Amino acid sequence: MSARQVARPYIFRAAFHRRRWLVPMSGLLFTLCLLLQPATAQEAFYKATAEQSTGRPGTLIRHEPLANPPSGTLAYRILYRSIGLNGEPIAVSGFVVIPASGGSQADRPIVAWAHPTTGVASNCAPSLRAGPFEAIPGLSDMVQRGYVVTATDYPGLGTSMVHPYLIGESEGRAVLDSVRAAAGLTGAHPSRRFVVWGHSQGGQAAIYAGILARSYAPELKLAGVAAAAPATDLVTLLRDDFATRGGKSITAMALWSWARVFSAPIEGVVVPGAMATVDRLAEECTGSVFGVLEHLVSERPLQQTFLTIPDITVVEPWRSLIERNSAAPLPEDIPAFLAQGTTDQVVRPSVTQAYMSALCRNGTAVKMLVIPEVGHAFIAHRSASQAMDWMADRLTGKPAPSDCRS
Repeated sequence: MSARQVARPYIFRAAFHRRRWLVPMSGLLFTLCLLLQPATAQEAFYKATAEQSTGRPGTLIRHEPLANPPSGTLAYRILYRSIGLNGEPIAVSGFVVIPASGGSQADRPIVAWAHPTTGVASNCAPSLRAGPFEAIPGLSDMVQRGYVVTATDYPGLGTSMVHPYLIGESEGRAVLDSVRAAAGLTGAHPSRRFVVWGHSQGGQAAIYAGILARSYAPELKLAGVAAAAPATDLVTLLRDDFATRGGKSITAMALWSWARVFSAPIEGVVVPGAMATVDRLAEECTGSVFGVLEHLVSERPLQQTFLTIPDITVVEPWRSLIERNSAAPLPEDIPAFLAQGTTDQVVRPSVTQAYMSALCRNGTAVKMLVIPEVGHAFIAHRSASQAMDWMADRLTGKPAPSDCRS
């Protein structure tokens, strides 16, 4: 049986709380029961020739209905056109959720969801799962408000190309083109006004979508960016996570991906005896409790030997790649909502606070929500209600509040 024929339930990076993953497991048992449905996604759906991939970014190559959508909605798996890092046409997969009634021509705002890390293998795409809907925090609220919800897989998840992991430009384009793709679905009736909502890697994707929107998709009207524990400062992220149980896998996946995407010399920084472990981690998906546990077991050899250098963030070309994909401030006219848990051990609260400060210095209106005793895995779900209210106000044109000090 191929990896794509196996359903992998999807939650966030619970294991990266060290011992805290035991609590998330018990807290999500009901959700996991819903998610443990067999998936039988067709391999052919995700394949596109160069000719099929060529065309206007954001146009659909194909789509098909997804089974068991949330009540009162229609859902479609989509394959759409986008632009790769070298300007080449590529195909990207994802899915879209549409309210089944209540919309008229071109009047439904869009929420573009950007998911957290699920792995770097093609079979780790959220759209491959039989029930991907529960993994979108606030989805039921979104559709009740009449919003179209898009959810990109990112390039290389679902499709056969290498996933450019934690590469902001790649993620941002995929998010923006997923918004464009919604217009190709019968019954969607999307407006051009949208917001972006992301968590962790998806927080990085949401911010880069905001940075790129004006130049890459000028016909769209971005009303705001909401991000939970966004991966903004990759230098600190990779340094912090390298020292934690489970965190070395983030570095391993990044090195594995960047070596293939940018031809960076991975053999110069990884101990030869550790390469088999790095390759194994790159084949696994982290989007489930069981996938995380598998990842933790596979990562164990890296606790003994991994890198030939003490700090990957100071060595070229890795240093430049890391700095290039650490997020700059959003344009000042795009308001932001940031959510952060105080016990997050993946993205430090100080990192998100520093990004808020950078936004404030840039003139951006920032709403900052800090939730005590919440770690990385649950911050998007715990902040979803407040994020949804904030996004709804942006979509109706209300002035954005700001927690920036004058």
